[in-house]
Amino acid sequence: MIGEAIRVVIISISSFAVALLFTPYALRVLKKFNFGKQIRTSDSTPIFSRLHEGKEGILTMGGVVIWGSVLALAFIFLMLDAIFDGSFGYFNFVDRAQTFLPIAALLIAALLGLFDDVLGILKIGPNGGGLTISRKLLVYTLLSAVGAWWFFVKLGWAELHIPFFGNVEIGLWYVPLFMFVIIASAFSANETDGLDGLFGGVSLFAFGALSVVAFSLGRYDLAAMGGAIIGALLAFLWFNIYPAKFIMGDTGSMALGITLGVVTMLTNTVVLLPFFFFVPVVESLSVIIQTVSKKTRGKKIFLSTPIHHHFEALGWPESQITMRFWIISVVSAGFGLVLFFIDKFL
Repeated sequence: MIGEAIRVVIISISSFAVALLFTPYALRVLKKFNFGKQIRTSDSTPIFSRLHEGKEGILTMGGVVIWGSVLALAFIFLMLDAIFDGSFGYFNFVDRAQTFLPIAALLIAALLGLFDDVLGILKIGPNGGGLTISRKLLVYTLLSAVGAWWFFVKLGWAELHIPFFGNVEIGLWYVPLFMFVIIASAFSANETDGLDGLFGGVSLFAFGALSVVAFSLGRYDLAAMGGAIIGALLAFLWFNIYPAKFIMGDTGSMALGITLGVVTMLTNTVVLLPFFFFVPVVESLSVIIQTVSKKTRGKKIFLSTPIHHHFEALGWPESQITMRFWIISVVSAGFGLVLFFIDKFL
C-alpha cells in the first residue's frame, strides 16, 4: 500500500510538471489566435455585466492544460509500458476496469466544451455566442444517458451505497440516478467557474477527496488518475489565481464536472457527493432558487447569481470570495471523508 501511495504522489508531481511546462506554450497559442472571453451583455443581468466587463478579452480555454496534461501523461505511460514490455507498469494508470470510463468521459466532455468555447469566441449562437443553458443541458443529458446505459446494462451496476445502512438495490432507478449525478455535476461545475481560481480550487479539493476514497477502496489506478488531475489542476491554478492569465472555459469545467460525476458513480459515493462538491451544489441551488423566485414572485432573492456574484455585488473582493469558498470546500470535503471512513470501518 505504501508503494501505491508513492506511485500516486509521483504521478501527481509528474502531471504538475507536464502541465506547468505545457502552459506557456498553450498561452502563446491562445494569445496568437486571440481566443479571448466574450462577456455576454444582457438587460436581464446588469450587475453581472458591470462586475465582469473588465474580463472581456481574457484568454479562455485554459482547461486544455488540465485535461491535455492528464491525457498526455496517461498516453505516455501506456506507450512506455507497451514498448518496454511492462517495465513502466508501475506508472501506467490506464486500466479497463477502473479508468477507461473516466478517461473517456474526460476526453469527450472536454471536446464538447471546447466546441462551445469556440462558438463563444466566434460569437456564433444567441446572446453573444456559444451554447445556451438549455442546449448545454441537452448535451449533458445525452452524455449521461450513454453513461447510464453503459453502467446499468454493460456493467450491471444497480446498487446505491447509503452510509451507515449499506448497499441498496435500486434496479432501474439506477439509470435516472446516474443521469442526475452527471447532469448536476456538469451544471454545477459550469456555474462555479466564474471567478479567478474559484472552480479550479474547489474541484482540486473534490478530486482530492475522491482520490482518497478510491485509494482506500483499493482502486489504485483510479486514485492515480485522480492524482494526475490534481497535479494538472495545481499547475493550472499557478496561472489562474487572481489576477488570472487565462480562464478555464467550458472545455475545462465540463470535462472536470462530468469526470467527477463518473468517478463518484465508480466509487459509489453519491450520497457523499454534496460534501465533496459542496460549493458547486450551493452555486447551482442559488441559480435554481433565483429563477423560481423571479418566475413565481417576480422578485430576486440574490443580487446576482450564481451566489459568488451576489457577494461580488455586496463589495467583497474577488480574491476574498475565492479563498473563503476554498476554505468552505476543504472543511466540507474533510467532513465527507470523515463520514466515509466511519461508515467504512463500522
